[in-house]
Amino acid sequence: MNEDKMYLVNKIFKNDTIRTVWDSNLEKYFVSVVDLVGVLSESKDKQAYWRKLKQRLKKEGNETVTNCHALKLKANDGKYRMTDVVDIEGMFRIIESLPSRNAEPVKIWLAKLGSERIDETFDPSIAVKRAIDTYRLKGYNEEWIQKRIKGIQDRKKLTDVWKDGGITENKEYAILTNEIYKEWSGMTAKEYKNYKGLRKESLRDNMTDIEVALADLGEIATRELAKKHKPLGLEQNKKIAKMGGNVSKSARDNLEEKLGEKVITSENQLNYKYNDELLIDNK
Repeated sequence: MNEDKMYLVNKIFKNDTIRTVWDSNLEKYFVSVVDLVGVLSESKDKQAYWRKLKQRLKKEGNETVTNCHALKLKANDGKYRMTDVVDIEGMFRIIESLPSRNAEPVKIWLAKLGSERIDETFDPSIAVKRAIDTYRLKGYNEEWIQKRIKGIQDRKKLTDVWKDGGITENKEYAILTNEIYKEWSGMTAKEYKNYKGLRKESLRDNMTDIEVALADLGEIATRELAKKHKPLGLEQNKKIAKMGGNVSKSARDNLEEKLGEKVITSENQLNYKYNDELLIDNK
């Protein structure tokens, strides 16, 4: 979950608990709507309040209700029951739709956020500075941040080459990235994240120096091979991506042979750990 959002939610909902659940298939957090509405409305019967609000939103054609679905969440009695949930974006839409004094700070924050994004459109350096500040807050050192920013630039060069080869959809970029990763690491990006115990966090942000170097080598090799062979379409680009990943695999095999140990690790940069049950607990 976006840390800025989470921080604000915690500030507003202190002394209350809003149940959340992680959907590993969709790679999203989902929030209990009843709990959220209960905190915002301060209603004694939050279930009844949500039923009425849900009916009103349906009549208005609100997409949040349409996208709302049910997942099993643990109730106060310890039993798991189907509960209406929304993703984080849906959570903020519900907050905006409620006439609640508790919602006003969030609405103000959302307006400020929109203004900041508009400013970034006119001056992209603001977004870069924001990213650097966020990495600093997370505990990364200046040398690491410089390498990370350069890695982002290198990644953009690769996606530009893919674009020239007819790759335009995000899912296609993901497929090609997975081809590179599978070749040198034996895992897709999602499997790699699971191996490191990550959820929404960036995989690159949680690699060791060696892992980052191998990932970079695979992508740089793919970029140069694509520039040389000029593949068109997804299938041709997949073959090139696999070739690029193989360059990185050769480097990995060579290094592991000389080190006498594996260089891919389950550790992540900031030692994230998750429990199976997640709660936003603000006590």
